Amino acid sequence: MSALLAPRRPSVIAPPAPVAEPVKVCFMIDRLSRAGTESQLLALLRELDRMRVQPSLVLLDGEDDLSRALEPADCPVIRLGVRKLLSVSATRAAARLRSFWREHRPDVLQTYFLDAAYFGAPLAKACGIRRVVRVQNNLGYWLNGKHRVLGRCVRPFVDAMLTNTDAGKQALVERERHRGDRVVVLENGVDTARFNRFMFPDTSKPRVRVGCVANLRPVKNIDGLMRTAKAALERFPRLTFDVAGDGEQRPELERLHAELGLGDRFKLRGSITDVAGFLRTVDVAVLPSHSEGMSNALLEYMSAGRAVIATDVGANAQVLRHGKDGLIVPAGDSEALVGALGQMLENPMRAAAFGSSARRRVEAEYSRDAMCRRFEAFYRTITSN
Repeated sequence: MSALLAPRRPSVIAPPAPVAEPVKVCFMIDRLSRAGTESQLLALLRELDRMRVQPSLVLLDGEDDLSRALEPADCPVIRLGVRKLLSVSATRAAARLRSFWREHRPDVLQTYFLDAAYFGAPLAKACGIRRVVRVQNNLGYWLNGKHRVLGRCVRPFVDAMLTNTDAGKQALVERERHRGDRVVVLENGVDTARFNRFMFPDTSKPRVRVGCVANLRPVKNIDGLMRTAKAALERFPRLTFDVAGDGEQRPELERLHAELGLGDRFKLRGSITDVAGFLRTVDVAVLPSHSEGMSNALLEYMSAGRAVIATDVGANAQVLRHGKDGLIVPAGDSEALVGALGQMLENPMRAAAFGSSARRRVEAEYSRDAMCRRFEAFYRTITSN
């Protein structure tokens, strides 16, 4: 019998593959703001695939207007009103949090900053949450003896430490004695769509604007940038400087601004909500910090296609390849930063090429979508063990 006339076997339909249940992840932080860590958390809350991860959010305090305004709409949220961990209100809050967790039954608790770790990690284990993850993205430059002791006390309740740089992992393993197999590096991501259709920088213009996005804290070295600006303006009068951000150091910086006589050539713009709009008007973007983990500002500079100069701290040199995506200078070296500004002015074509290369790199490696997929895979892995 020919093959064409042979009787046909009944086809066997394979049963559909079982669909994995979403991992339930509860995030805990003191409050929401537009700062770097908080922005990355909000991105996760808004953009995680709900078929893979179902989030909930615990705010230790979060009663201020800004924090309330930033709360995600499609995620269960509880505000505990805790401002001091050793207080009657904290004891009451623990009971409320137990009820919240009984309702939402998270598989994972992920904590940000010190108080959330101290308050949340032991309580989560007592409530039967399977895995506790602690995020520490900075390099621990601020840790004192008290917090090192408290960190060791809470360590038995933590299943994994998350950080966003190899340098951060090294610090956790070598300085804080965490086990290397329990420290996981998950890089940040940036919303590249906010920076679509940006023109590349033109440093041949009669006025070249140097911009910086930073909280006004000593570690960000805005005072050093002011002194650099004083020297740079003497050599390159085409420059102007603008800093977007606010913080505890503002009164000190305003006094220094007056002492240096910078006038309207160096402006402290204060806090801004439209970072993309600010960067659209910038030609050269600088990150002068003394210490960083993985800088959100740097990713935004690169996504905007600016000509970027950053100090050699944290993951800066890993993310921004020196001589290809921008320029890396030693931290605290004002003369090197002035020289780098000069290079951007003297070779406009190279400055524009830096911007183009930086944008391509971020789109390929550091998008928000890529970040969310990394976290989703991590949650699936940590709950499958």
